[in-house]
Amino acid sequence: MIELEVYAAGVGALEKILELDHELEAVPSLRYKVDRNHHIVYLEFDEPTLTIQEIRGVFRKLGLEPRVVGAVPADLNPKSKTQPLRVG
Repeated sequence: MIELEVYAAGVGALEKILELDHELEAVPSLRYKVDRNHHIVYLEFDEPTLTIQEIRGVFRKLGLEPRVVGAVPADLNPKSKTQPLRVG
């Protein structure tokens, strides 16, 4: 299981929660809950279905500035798509 906490000031507003639900409902294996008092969203994945950049993009699309609480799990960082050149 992959866990991530995201702080986003303003996410506790009902309209933002509904918008966030609309954006995240289609993501497979994702569960989340919103702490309205502390403006934190707790995300749990069974497998990495989004990258950290995509998660930040969802929040920014809603006009929120996300800040990850703690370290970003390695599974949510995108793998490099480049390969070293072989000379020989």
